[in-house]
Formats: sequence, C-alpha cells, structure tokens
Amino acid sequence: PAGASSVFGDSGASKTGQFKLLKIDLKTDQVVRIYEFDDLPKDKSGLNDLVVDTDKDLAYLSDPGLSGVVVLDLKSGKSRIVLEKDQSTVSKPNFVLKLDDIDVVDDKGKPFNSNVNGIALTKDNRYFYFRAINQTKLYRIATAYLADEKFSKEELSAKVEMVAETGVCHGMIADKNGNIYLSSSPDYAIKYVSPDGKLHTLVTDKRLSWPDSFGIGTDGFLYLSCSQLNRLPKYNNGKDRTAYPYRVYKVKLP
Repeated sequence: PAGASSVFGDSGASKTGQFKLLKIDLKTDQVVRIYEFDDLPKDKSGLNDLVVDTDKDLAYLSDPGLSGVVVLDLKSGKSRIVLEKDQSTVSKPNFVLKLDDIDVVDDKGKPFNSNVNGIALTKDNRYFYFRAINQTKLYRIATAYLADEKFSKEELSAKVEMVAETGVCHGMIADKNGNIYLSSSPDYAIKYVSPDGKLHTLVTDKRLSWPDSFGIGTDGFLYLSCSQLNRLPKYNNGKDRTAYPYRVYKVKLP
C-alpha cells in the first residue's frame, strides 16, 4: 500500500510510492520484470488482490484505496484505473462488520472498512468477479469490456452485472467448472456461486475466522488461510484474541 491508502485503512506504517509487482521465472527463480504503476496516484492507491488474463496479457488488481479496478498491460507496463468509485466497487455507507458477535471497530472508534477487495477470474478468462468487503453483493464484468479502452466511465459501469447476494466476503477464487468460491466470515463458512447463479455452502467450521488467500490445487482441494484480522488488539480494546499458530486449511471441492 502507498501513502494513506493502506488496503485495510490507515495503519500508520505505509510509505508513499512503495508498491510494485514482480514477475518471477519459476524455472530460474529470477525476477524478470518489475511493474512500478507510475500511472497511478500513489498517495491514494492501495493495491490488493491480483489475477492474470493470459489471453489478453493483462492483469487486473483490486484497489480499495481508489475504489476501483486497475488494468495493467503486462507488455507495455502501463496501467489505468476503471470503475473508480462505481456503485459496484465502493463499500456501503455505515455498513459495520459484525464478526464473533462483535462489531469490528478499532480503538479510535473507526469501523473497519474496505472498498473493492476480493476478486476472481474465470478459467476461460471471460469474466472478472469482484466486490467490496463492506457490502453483500457479488458483481462481475466481461473482461472484453475491461480490455477495451474506448468505453467511458458510464458505459463501462453499465456493463457490470450483479451476480448474487452472498453476504460478507473477503477472499474468492474461480474453479475450472465456473464455480466462484467466497468466504462468508459471519457464519465461519466457505460458500460458492454455481454457474446458474445459486449460492451453496461448501463447509462451515468455527476455525474459519476471516478466511482469505484462496488457492486451488491439482489435487482437487481448495486451500486457504485465515487472517483473524478482526481478532487483533486494535479491534478488541487492546486484547489479542488471535488463535495461534496461524494455519492453512484445505477442503475438498464439490
């Protein structure tokens, strides 16, 4: 994150202009390219999740700081912000998260808030899914529209589709069958939206506190971490409610 635009609000530890994206060749373990995002206002931007569209040589990143989606051209290195402050990318006003039956409010009385955060890209690179944390809707847009620079802000906004009401979500990912997996923190669950738009519950477990950072293995399992961010001292009157050690979990896909 850069400037005052920490992904999860002002943490007091961010520095202006300190974000970049590295491309690493896993065969040689060498950094082969660095993307600096010089096109973005780094005093406001706060990059978060990343997906790569291999068909178009583009990367899409959520930017809670700018309340939008960053489209990065992997060949030229140029980036641009789209859907900035769109109704699909901003958090809902006065939407306070309630996890573990406690409002997620910091020691200064400020509720946790994040604009567009979790994102997912379908395996055919056709659709980009996204949503803010502080609201309950899942949205998507065809990547063909994200890649086309001719659309005005209003025209691109009109291409956004509301997919489903999913509740509070942090992490998400798409599988090869078109299912979109999402965390559901208030009820300690992982849910998924099937291609027909229906919402299903994959698993519920009290250990799933703020599940995030999803990955799908070749073994047919969904892997995830649990940040327990709402249990940090700043949200609990100075008391650390985190359950240590931090763990990685896996669950069989349907």
